[in-house]
Amino acid sequence: MPLDLNDLASQITLTPYQALGIPIALVGAVFLATGAQLQHRGVQVMDDNTQREASGGLSIRQILALVRRPAWLLGTLMLALAIVFQLTSLGFAPIIVVQPLGAVALVITSIVNARVSKVKLTRESIRATAFCIIGVGLFVTIATFTAKSKAITEAELITVLILLLIITVIFLAAFIFLRKRFAAIIYIIGAGVLYGFVATLAKVVIDRVKTIFITGVSGFEWLTLLCVIALIAAGLLGGYFVQTAYASGPPDLVIAGLTVIDPIVAVSIGIIVLQEAAGAPWYAIVAFLLCGALAVYGVFQLAKYHPQAQH
Repeated sequence: MPLDLNDLASQITLTPYQALGIPIALVGAVFLATGAQLQHRGVQVMDDNTQREASGGLSIRQILALVRRPAWLLGTLMLALAIVFQLTSLGFAPIIVVQPLGAVALVITSIVNARVSKVKLTRESIRATAFCIIGVGLFVTIATFTAKSKAITEAELITVLILLLIITVIFLAAFIFLRKRFAAIIYIIGAGVLYGFVATLAKVVIDRVKTIFITGVSGFEWLTLLCVIALIAAGLLGGYFVQTAYASGPPDLVIAGLTVIDPIVAVSIGIIVLQEAAGAPWYAIVAFLLCGALAVYGVFQLAKYHPQAQH
């Protein structure tokens, strides 16, 4: 039986306006990959030029050394552009559609890093990367047919902020007392979880600002301001974890963790708290879980088999 494209298109829940968020997010992924490679280079040079290993956490001296590295500064500019495009995409589409698209950066980073570092990727690491991409790709495809944007209530927003506070305290305590035992994957998980909350809070702030401009009714109150403060704090701590992870592992491992764990956290919040998949059938939820598990499995396999991570 021939496939009716009109019937297929009718099943897609995204409007043409929301679909604009997809190409915008893909451009952001390119900037993310470029910025990650440059920042990793800057951290590696800084690590080589200082006597103290940065893998246990960056010192003030090392942070000051980083801001004098041209490669790191250029990478930071690229990441800033990636954030701009990511936030713009969130203004168009639901979190569970655009946030996982950052996984495209993993493919770019893997290819670029292999050429720059002259380290040939093994079959196992290529397979792990494929798991990440396939898992995230299927996730986005399912989300395209099931996701719907909705206004977040104050109760939902307070729930997100409380969860972020609890998780931040846990990671801070773990870092303070266990940082000597931390490996790259732990920093990546921490950054990915924090960035997932950052994306959610950014979506909330963007939607509330849009409401002000569209309706003319002020909706920017203390709770929105608290979101901005929490967003900045989580972003700074996550950024610190990322820079430390660059000193502990290859950039494609860092990007793999961020582009898988970040969207899984953001999407979980979108599904569980924000109810962006409230109309999805039960088998779509099961598919979400399986795709997410496949992508996370790929991250841990990459941490285990990547040639630079093993070294």
